[in-house]
Amino acid sequence: MTKSAQVLTSRITCPLCGHDHTETMPIDACQWFYQCKNCGELLSPKKGDCCVFCSYGTVACPPVQKDGKSCCSS
Repeated sequence: MTKSAQVLTSRITCPLCGHDHTETMPIDACQWFYQCKNCGELLSPKKGDCCVFCSYGTVACPPVQKDGKSCCSS
């Protein structure tokens, strides 16, 4: 069975103001911070998540999509 292709964009939603924006995710690194394009809030991952896309995005980051774990996992 063939794995489906990785999704490289995610719609990230600010928990403070609700603004959402589609962003391209890095394929080989965690993105630890994201500044909301509307209110300027600096987002960081929720406890237990590797990146802001796993916490606030519509799609998990590429390392999680590929291996089921973050690139930050040991």
